[in-house]
Amino acid sequence: MQVTFIEADRSNIEAIADLMALYYTYDHIPFDRKAARLSLEGLVNDHSLGRAWVIRQGDEAVGYFVLTLGYSLEFRGRTAFIDELFIKEGSRGKGIGTRALEFLKDTARLLGVTALRLEVERKNAVARDLYRKAGFEDHDRHLMTTRITEEKHLA
Repeated sequence: MQVTFIEADRSNIEAIADLMALYYTYDHIPFDRKAARLSLEGLVNDHSLGRAWVIRQGDEAVGYFVLTLGYSLEFRGRTAFIDELFIKEGSRGKGIGTRALEFLKDTARLLGVTALRLEVERKNAVARDLYRKAGFEDHDRHLMTTRITEEKHLA
């Protein structure tokens, strides 16, 4: 069955939010549908931030992926981050992830990106293998995060 990647717009935000709920459950990430929709709308409305796509197999939405844009001195220019890549369980192992990564690399080149990055759960060996086969390397660094909006401000 044919697989297509449909760029996100207002008409498919709900479909992506449905897939996000599945992904966040799968990876044990807290999910807030209203916040997810607002974030998606922000991305759809401002391409300087990045892009999102729905993965369709025939008429069924079977996954989605999100590419966000940044800048790095180390990588000498515009970088992109595969923020999320999710494929529903029944559609995994059929080459869809490989095709999505090829599409993302091509899209990154068109956007003038010098380095494409992603993160993967340490326990997800299948995804790690997929990313390694696609040319991604572990830089033996820890990705560390602090949520600015949730920090307590000092008076």
